[in-house]
Amino acid sequence: MMSWRATVLTIFPEMLPGPLAYSLAGKALRAGLWQLETVDIREFARDKHRSVDDAPFGGGPGMVMRPDVLDAAIAGAGGVGALVLLSPRGRRLDQQRVRDLAALPGVRLVCGRFEGVDERVLEAHAIEEVSLGDFVLSGGEPAAIALIDACVRLVPGVVGCAETLAEESFAGGLLEYPQYTRPQIWQERAVPEVLVSGDHGRIRAWRRAQAKRLTRERRPDLWARYAAARGENWNDEVDT
Repeated sequence: MMSWRATVLTIFPEMLPGPLAYSLAGKALRAGLWQLETVDIREFARDKHRSVDDAPFGGGPGMVMRPDVLDAAIAGAGGVGALVLLSPRGRRLDQQRVRDLAALPGVRLVCGRFEGVDERVLEAHAIEEVSLGDFVLSGGEPAAIALIDACVRLVPGVVGCAETLAEESFAGGLLEYPQYTRPQIWQERAVPEVLVSGDHGRIRAWRRAQAKRLTRERRPDLWARYAAARGENWNDEVDT
């Protein structure tokens, strides 16, 4: 079985693997559970200065990534899976899209820079635009690293205990419940009694109620979708 493969097109290939070389992702990379390939977009430039950008038509500040250079880089990169541009104007990345990408043979990520990418190359390759949130980064590399890390966690064999993936935030449409560990009393704060009761039924019910409470308080958008899908009323009391 082929391992999941991430191909990253960037003008700063030295930024990878970065944090992906450590912890679970790094261990899995060294074990061959997934593969990482970087492609230097500048290698496909056609002039002696290795220019990948130019001034925007219509005027305005900044520069725009050239369609001919990026097109050549995409064609030369190879790789497998969805072709994605990390862009602040893209669809916001969520856990369901991460699951979808992780289920593919791999993903090809284009790291944007400057003021953006010429629209024509996006159209020609039907490139999907994805955003981490409503903020702007200096380039797409940090976003690409985050997306890859989220996908790699779902690759079989990377996370030792599969149950961990089933109970974390977003897995069931809710945020994760609060977690506690030793010592049982810390700075006069005690662990909730139910968690040391030994009653697994009560513990499951408490955790579910806490997940609902936190989701409703912190992410009303998630709670609205969760409640609508299950016929729960927004104003229903959430047991704590």
